[in-house]
Amino acid sequence: MTDKTWKTAITSIEPNEIRLRGYRIDELLGKVSFAGGVFLLFHSRLPTPEEERLYDAMLLSGIDHGVTPPSAQAARLSASTGAPLNAALAAGVLSINKYHGAAIEPAMRAFLELKEKLESSGMTLEDFAKDFVSQALAEKQRLFGYGHRIHTEDPRTQRLFELAAAAGKDGLYFKLARAIGDELSEQSGRKLPLNVDGAIAALLCEMRFPVQVCNFFFLLPRVAGMTAHFLEEITREKPMRRINPDEAEYDGLAPRELEGGR
Repeated sequence: MTDKTWKTAITSIEPNEIRLRGYRIDELLGKVSFAGGVFLLFHSRLPTPEEERLYDAMLLSGIDHGVTPPSAQAARLSASTGAPLNAALAAGVLSINKYHGAAIEPAMRAFLELKEKLESSGMTLEDFAKDFVSQALAEKQRLFGYGHRIHTEDPRTQRLFELAAAAGKDGLYFKLARAIGDELSEQSGRKLPLNVDGAIAALLCEMRFPVQVCNFFFLLPRVAGMTAHFLEEITREKPMRRINPDEAEYDGLAPRELEGGR
């Protein structure tokens, strides 16, 4: 060992052996899901079955949202120019910024701060939420994690509530996030409930996930969705076309139900 030695605690590599946080990768295969591996990466332990399902649900919830998001548009436009997959995905990822796909981090930071204020205020959760929202509206603050440009009730949020309860992760952060959403809708006179980004932010607070990298939960699943858009663009459309997302018409599979207990 020299003075130039540095440390890593993520993965150890030896001949014929790969260990992730101490576990052999080959022994995890077929026993732990990809979502479980993500959990292991960031928590240095294997998840419970309920935690694994919750992580899987959080990742799946953001996998795609049609052709209108800027990231999907950027990936398709790049594909239309003949860019390879990695370049098209890079274009899509680079379009994820303050106003698109980056709500989880500011929402998470807000919830972390608000929980501390609530606990030191001596107020009930309901009164604290009412006062906070009243002040936020008066000061025209932007509250990340609430409302949606299309959905008046984000269909993904309620399912995450259920899975969070099953995993024992519906604690004070979750209750605070929901209470603020209820008050925001009430005081603004508009439907501005907790959306999927806000729900994920509250869950990550409950799970003590590192806030510095929490937007991973938008970036990773959306890469899968952008890959599907890339493939559709290069196999169904002409190169160098002018892409107007408002002119897109869905012609995929008709609505169908899950079967066999899935």
